Amino acid sequence: MTEFEGQVLADLSVLKNQMKQVLGDVQPGRLARVEERVEEHERSVQRLKGLAGAMGGALAVFHLAVDYLRR
Repeated sequence: MTEFEGQVLADLSVLKNQMKQVLGDVQPGRLARVEERVEEHERSVQRLKGLAGAMGGALAVFHLAVDYLRR
């Protein structure tokens, strides 16, 4: 085996170990944990959007009631 082939095999071994860390070997890797965090963040953003819509509707009803009672 030449020096070049040895270097290529060593680099492939390092790459293989890094991919195991990222994707996970038996347990979830870093990528799976990042995906879980992104999904949790998306759920919280959707909750906040719903809350903002509900508050906007309540505020509009309040303004209509104030205008109605003014007259």
